Amino acid sequence: MKVLASTGRDDVAMVYVVDMGDGRLIECVESVQPPIPREDKWVLLVSTMFGCPIGCSMCDAGGHYQGKPSKEQILAQIDFLVNKRYPDKVIPAKQFKIQFARMGEPTLNPNVLDVLDELPGRYTAPGLMPSLSTVAPKGSEEFFERLLQIKNANFSGGHFQFQFSIHTTDNSLRDQMIPVKKWSFAEMEAYGERFYAPSDRKITLNFALANNMPVETSVLLRYFNPDKFLIKITPLNPTYRAVENNLSSYIDPQVEHNGYEIVEALKQAGYQVIVSIGEVEENLIGSNCGQYIKRHLAATQPISDGYTYTIQDHS
Repeated sequence: MKVLASTGRDDVAMVYVVDMGDGRLIECVESVQPPIPREDKWVLLVSTMFGCPIGCSMCDAGGHYQGKPSKEQILAQIDFLVNKRYPDKVIPAKQFKIQFARMGEPTLNPNVLDVLDELPGRYTAPGLMPSLSTVAPKGSEEFFERLLQIKNANFSGGHFQFQFSIHTTDNSLRDQMIPVKKWSFAEMEAYGERFYAPSDRKITLNFALANNMPVETSVLLRYFNPDKFLIKITPLNPTYRAVENNLSSYIDPQVEHNGYEIVEALKQAGYQVIVSIGEVEENLIGSNCGQYIKRHLAATQPISDGYTYTIQDHS
């Protein structure tokens, strides 16, 4: 594994572009969430694919799929980031979150499950909490079954964060946003009911919410019990794909605003709602999910509001 380039700020987020030894590039990220200190929360984002075959309409990782990293290649990303801070592999953070969410759909790579199985014995990290986000593609049922077993065996009691990425309750628009065969809401509900245990964190329904993408509380209530599912709404990251597809964010990350109509309606319906804005600086760094630096390096005109940090070449 060779680091080719990096960008970012040590006190917010650092993004690394690495060659895994065969010419295929991958990205990994470490970040904090100011003003929360690293000792309280430290977040790593690792890639589960070389690019991504899904092609979501707001994600720059799509369209450049070159295969699945091995278990060792995924662990190498984590080890690299851990060793930079904690070479003894003793991680004191009260919450040490590893998100399988940088590049790729994790449920299409069974090696992710082997990584999850190995993590508890690899580090001394009482705060370890894996986080897996999925669009729930059809054909991944075997992955989901083993994931449930691993969660129950290794990460019960609220030490695992599971998320369905939905983005809208309108099925035709959802198909446009996520252009693959995927689970219906009824199938998500059935799995979620089995996955959730009373001591677990609620399952997250994530909406990277674009303007004109409906979020109907009546649809959500039909399938997702507010006692077991919560709603997370994030700004639509300023990616090249989002610009190409004329998608703009419903949430303005630069304006403090507590009166979003959709958010209030969801709360009235009984859902716990998290409006996860994060640091605007992360857009400039390109550390948010699905922001593919390799594409930025090839772009002749970087987009405004994002990807504006200088790339440091390590070659």
